[in-house]
This record gives sequence, structure tokens and C-alpha cells, in this order.
Amino acid sequence: MRTWVAAAALMVAGSAAGAQEFRARPATDETIYFLLPDRFENGDAGNDRGGMKGSRLQHGFDPASKGFYLGGDLKGLVQRLDYIQGLGATAIWLGPIYKNKPVQGAKGQESAGYHGYWITDFTSVDPHFGTEADMRAFVEAAHARGMKVYLDIITNHTADVIAYRECPDTSCAYRSRADYPWKRKGGPQGEPINELFRGDAPEQLTPENFAGLTDPRWAYSPFVPRGEEKAKTPAWLNEPIFYNNRGDSTFTGESKIYGDFVGLDDLMTTHPRVVAGMIEIYGGWIDRFGIDGFRVDTARHVNPEFWQAFVPAMLERAKARGIPNFHIFGEVADPNVATLARFTRVDDFPAVLDFGFQQAVMDVVAGNKAPDVLATLFSNDALYAGGAEQLPTFLGNHDMGRFSTFVRKANPEAGDAEQLARVKLAHAMLMLLRGVPTIYSGDEQGFVGDGIDQDSREPLFPSKVAVYNDNRLLGTSATTAQANFDVTHPLYLHIAALAKLRAAEPSLRRGGQRLLQADEAPGLFAVARRLPEGNRAPFIETIVAFNTSAKPLKANLMIDARIDVTKSLWGRCAMPSAPGTMPVEIEPFGVLVCAGAVAVQ
Repeated sequence: MRTWVAAAALMVAGSAAGAQEFRARPATDETIYFLLPDRFENGDAGNDRGGMKGSRLQHGFDPASKGFYLGGDLKGLVQRLDYIQGLGATAIWLGPIYKNKPVQGAKGQESAGYHGYWITDFTSVDPHFGTEADMRAFVEAAHARGMKVYLDIITNHTADVIAYRECPDTSCAYRSRADYPWKRKGGPQGEPINELFRGDAPEQLTPENFAGLTDPRWAYSPFVPRGEEKAKTPAWLNEPIFYNNRGDSTFTGESKIYGDFVGLDDLMTTHPRVVAGMIEIYGGWIDRFGIDGFRVDTARHVNPEFWQAFVPAMLERAKARGIPNFHIFGEVADPNVATLARFTRVDDFPAVLDFGFQQAVMDVVAGNKAPDVLATLFSNDALYAGGAEQLPTFLGNHDMGRFSTFVRKANPEAGDAEQLARVKLAHAMLMLLRGVPTIYSGDEQGFVGDGIDQDSREPLFPSKVAVYNDNRLLGTSATTAQANFDVTHPLYLHIAALAKLRAAEPSLRRGGQRLLQADEAPGLFAVARRLPEGNRAPFIETIVAFNTSAKPLKANLMIDARIDVTKSLWGRCAMPSAPGTMPVEIEPFGVLVCAGAVAVQ
């Protein structure tokens, strides 16, 4: 037994020492905290309007409207690093902080670029969030704590600036390449580009083949409205020739790549100038700030050849900056594992956000489906190039909504205690199963939004937004009208305890995962986690079991026959009753984590 305790102490000590060498940590070791800077903490009210005058339609600030800037900034983020680190997060995924078009949208439907996805200047910090010095101070403060910083990046679109003469004030329907090829009457002069492409073969995406592309009127007649000729930075982004100019995407067929993303100007990512320009833009952020990784927005709306050039260029740029474990993961909003895995095999992404995991946990924990749904998901992990261990897993986000909202909508008759128990169970799956757990800001405070998009973007600082403040939160009597940085909230404490366990036990971070049991009705789901090189003796593997039902569970679990002693890491673990068999008892929506070992004399 003394040998066992000593080995466990070495694991914890090794984990703490590793935190000082944060750059050496592999991506699998991180616990990510995702936030939108406008919706986290307001550290400087002086930048709420971004240094602009006029009404909210000029500067974009309206603290009472969910679709406008509320006031969060980089200084506020620095002030709350203790809170984030106390939760157990080791990396911060920062929503886009680039300078945005403050307000856009048709008359009466305007909203602000508080979310960061309507970029005009790809090289500067949006003044609503602070200055370049504030950004540097944040990165340095995070790094001083051993925490990594991941930036949210966008490559396929800019803010909505370009208009079409055929429909200057309304959206334009998508026009296909077959109906409106690049080479047509009134179109580009020189060589017929789309004939040279022959299916967008990579060997055709060359500067020489684009040299004849001089007139962007192949589908519509694009123009830059007066006064906005120099709205974008770098300057080349102001030229319509570098955009697809085919009208709004229908999100089907070729329009997924070539269509305007909800009216936003869609970059021609097949163009060599665009590829080189984006490499230079985001390589610059690595060089200037020592960023540790990128979350790539709308990755599925860009052609594979772009990623095949961009991803290795970013990894090389990071390596040259002394960042060996730069983590790049793409957003491919689809729960289908084959679709997700394709982006790791064809587009060369090291990882993608695991929408498959999110869907499976939602089905099982919120939707009361049998846990064999999870078994099916994990059985397809081999489809990912390099495996699935470094896929960021998550429960909800700023686009699709919060997991607690799914639980409440799927279980309206359940009381708050059961709903909280389900949300706790989902977070246990997030923290203990394979992948890199990603926590959406506010989930740890029991936020329950009204739905998707703007309805799931509540601030943690006091809100003046009525549709946020009337929400009934989980695990607290608080509302979003007050600050929600409560380190005693039951979900905050629960996640922090799970993160501590994950940090102390390497197999929960880097270990492979094999299925032990998946019931065909709500009930037992269990896996074993084991390091590729084998767990430190006398440990063999870590057993993780969940009860997805509303009733107490008693069962026998098949385990490695060499295990003859267990240690309780979470819950109460029984000793094997026979070689290869361990009895388990788990409360409703409960969790059990056991270290299995060979007895030490």
C-alpha cells in the first residue's frame, strides 16, 4: 500500500511541475475555458463604446440589448484569471478579438459585432475590448500562470462591406459556377479559370492560373460602397477580386464553399493571394503575442487545399517561435463522425471540435437514450487521423445553446435537483472521457439560456438585458442581473474537483479508452483508461463508470483480470469479487472512478 501512495504522490508532483513548463504540455493535457470577451467581465468602462461617438447604431454599445456590446474586455479578463484557473482550466479559448464592423444589418434589424466574427481589421484588437497592450498583458498574465491562450480565427469571410449592383439593398440568391462560370461575357479577361481548375485540382490553384482573373463580375457586379473603400486591413482585402461574389450560401452543395456566409463577404480561399495573405495575418499573431493555438471558425466552408497549405504553415510558424505543441482545431458543425474525421484526413486538421461527442452526451443525459449511443460514437474513433484523444469535447456553446437548456427542455417535469444532477453527470463525462474538455463560460454558474445564438450569450458581470435576467438558473437563487463569479456554486465546485482529478491522473488525460459496458437502456456506461506505454506500476488502468438513469444502479463490471485491488478516486469502489469482475453501486446520475492495480505486498 505504501508503494501505491508513493506512486500517486509522484503523479501529482509531476503534474504540478509540468504546469511550470506549459509549452511542453501536449494538447491532450489541457482543460479549455471558452469565453466571448464582451460577455465575461468589464474591467474598463472607458472602452465600452470603442472610442466612438454617436448612438448605439454608430458605436454598437447598448448594455440592455442582447445583440449589442455589453462591455466586457481584456482588462476584465485579466482581473478574473484567478476565477478561471480555480475552475481547473489550463487554456483559454478567446473569442475573436479583432477589430469588427461595429454595427451591420438591414434597417430595424441591426446588431453589433460584439461576438467578433464581422472583421474589418484582421491585424488589430477591437477598441471595445482594449488595446494591443491590453492583449499583450492578458497573454503574459495567462502564461505567467502556466495557462495557454487559443485564439478564435476566421479565414473564410469578413464583415459585410461588398454589395452587388443587381441587389444592393437585399440579399442575392446564390449563382452557381456552372450557370455563372468565371469566364463569361462581361466577366474576367484572360484565360478561362474554371476550365483550368478541372475540379479544383490542387495543381491548378497557382498564381499563373489566377493571373488572368481581373474582373470580378462573373456572377454579380460587386462594388464597395462610397466611404468604405479602405474599410478593411490588410489593404488587399478591399479588392472584390479576392471574393467569390456569388450571393448567399444555401449551405448545400458548392455554395457551402463559394457562397456568402449569411451575407458576409466570402473570401475566395482558392486564390493563392488569399492563402498567402491569411498565412501572413495569423502568423503575425503568433509572432507578436506567442499564441498557443487556434480554434478555426467555419472550417467546413473553406476548400481543403486552403487548409492543406494553412495548417502546416501555422505549425511551422509556431515551432519557429518556440511553441512545439500548437493546437489547431476546426469548427465543423456536424455530429457525423465520418464528416468530422474527413477534415483530419483530407484537410489535414490535427483536430476538430467534437460535435459527435456533444450530440451523444445530449442524447444520453438530456434525452434519456441508452448509453450504447456513446459506445457507437467511441467505436468510430479510429476514423480520425491520429486518433480522437486531442479532439476538444464540449457540451454546448455560444451558437448552439447551453447544455442546461437542453436538459430543461427535454425534462420539463423534472425538478431542479434532478436537472442539476443531469448537468453534473454530463460534465463528469466531459472531464473523464477521452478528448480535451472545453467548458463554455457561464455553464459553471448554472446559466440556462432561452435558446441558441444570442440567447445563450449571457455575461458573467451584472446584466441589464431583460431576456437574460428573467432566466431561472441551476444550483443558485442568483440571476444574471448580478455578478456570477461564485466559486462556491455547486457546478463550479464539481467541475473544479473533476479537473483536479484529471490533472492528477495521467490516464484521464492521455490514456486510451476501451469500452467495459454500455447498457441498452438508461443505466451503466463504463470504460477503462490506460496510458499507451502502460500506467505506472502497480496501476494497470483507471475504471470510469456512469449511471445515466434516475434509479440507483447495482451491477457487476468486467475488468482486467490482473486487477486484484482498487482505490477509490471518485465515489466508493469495491474490490474485485473474482478475477476480472468488480461489483459497482452508483447513485442516480452518479459517477465512479477507480484505480485498478496489482496488490503490493
